[in-house]
Amino acid sequence: MYGKGMLKGLGVTLVRFWNTYWDDAVWMWRRVTTGDKRYHSKEGIAHRSSKNARGIFTVQYPEEKLPVPEEFRYLPFLVYDEGADGKREILCTSCGICAKVCPPQCIWIVRTNDPLTGRPVPQPAEFYIDGDICMSCGYCAEYCPFDAIKMDHDYELAAYTRNIYDLEKLLKSSTYYASIRPANAAREEEARKAKEAAKSARSATHAAAA
Repeated sequence: MYGKGMLKGLGVTLVRFWNTYWDDAVWMWRRVTTGDKRYHSKEGIAHRSSKNARGIFTVQYPEEKLPVPEEFRYLPFLVYDEGADGKREILCTSCGICAKVCPPQCIWIVRTNDPLTGRPVPQPAEFYIDGDICMSCGYCAEYCPFDAIKMDHDYELAAYTRNIYDLEKLLKSSTYYASIRPANAAREEEARKAKEAAKSARSATHAAAA
């Protein structure tokens, strides 16, 4: 039958149109009874992102934002721990591995030198990442032997100027890292504790043998 495909397409559009208003009515009732909102709420976004969504499922960005998965990666950042005295303890030792494995070569590191001896100190004096060149591949975070550089979730970084991030802009706490990547942070903490326990066991064995 001529025009059958067009009628099917119009039927799909009509069903979607009807379901949108029907779903809005259902969510309006839920808002009265339970307080759930279809728009501008985590519950509404989760519903419209699920397979159970009917009608319109568009997210009203920027008022609404889709939750990103834990493995989502954007520009890297440097991790630091909060010391007992409130001082930031940067995990980066300025070994330069991240700069070497970076495919677009967007990382520059200047190592700290001891002013008295002139010998290098395992801490970066300067650290730069060119955000306009970075391809968010995650190689720097994957190859870092000290878990000092991680991939961020912050993707709203549009600017009118060149996006070059210095050490101060790149530093973020380990608490922040645990908040955006809880499973990874827990796994790394378990591995660190297991490594420390193995080191303590070896030390105890050597002490006993001595």
